[in-house]
Amino acid sequence: MGALKRIVPHLWYDKEAREAAEFYCAVFPDSTITNVTTLRDTPSGDCDVVSFELAGQPFVAISAGPLFRFNPSVSFLVACRTKGEVDDLWRALSEGGAVLMPLDAYPFNERYGWTTDRYGLSWQVMHAGDRAIRQAITPTLMFTGKVGGKTEEAITFYTSVFRNARVGHIVRYGKGEEPDREGTVKHATFELLGQQFAAMDSARAHPFAFNEAISLMVSCDTQEEIDYYWSRLSYVLEAEQCGWLKDPYGLSWQIVPSGMDEMMRRGSREQIARVTQAFLAMKKFDLAALQRAYEG
Repeated sequence: MGALKRIVPHLWYDKEAREAAEFYCAVFPDSTITNVTTLRDTPSGDCDVVSFELAGQPFVAISAGPLFRFNPSVSFLVACRTKGEVDDLWRALSEGGAVLMPLDAYPFNERYGWTTDRYGLSWQVMHAGDRAIRQAITPTLMFTGKVGGKTEEAITFYTSVFRNARVGHIVRYGKGEEPDREGTVKHATFELLGQQFAAMDSARAHPFAFNEAISLMVSCDTQEEIDYYWSRLSYVLEAEQCGWLKDPYGLSWQIVPSGMDEMMRRGSREQIARVTQAFLAMKKFDLAALQRAYEG
């Protein structure tokens, strides 16, 4: 599928998906809402599904009830060309949120801050300096609690599962950086399907872990692809539902047919309803059964 991104962050809101997408598109330049679909008669009632792009990074958001809440185990690192851009983004994103690391100069970056926004989503905003910005927004994973210290193992696992994948740089904790253990990962980068991700260990006592509020959607062209990713990534049987799964580290993924997006965009209300009822009964998606439901 060429340069088309195939791993898309999926954000779970109570009722605010459309409002949040509009807010983010107003904050980030070169951003737009690309589609809004309403799924009807789901276990959460009628749910808005909003697709949008921020600075070239696609996202999907859903309003599906107050089941899950964002936390900093997954954040989005934004690289800015100028310090002025950092300051503008920081003002907009931190308003009504909670500052995790104040906007300041740090040994690792001269203009950086980490905040949650008004919806609880975590953002790290930094000045890129002289570095080329290949990807403006990078999903960043924090391994803590039961999976603390497992960042390197996890990124080795992810790069074994996905094609066009590689481990980038790894910066490790040294002596005297307790509670973090010497040799564990302070910051690492990796690529999956040519997309950039980042990850870190944190041994501090955090009251959070990966949950379903943020999942990573993998778009698959064939049933063979769906079967492959499902067999490699799914490690928690009770988490398998409607294309969702959890990997060995508790991170949530969705393995979805690429054609389903087209069904939901172009289908009639009746077609969308049939496809919705079909996938609600599935764990791993059955592409042929979804197509049959669409065609009636």
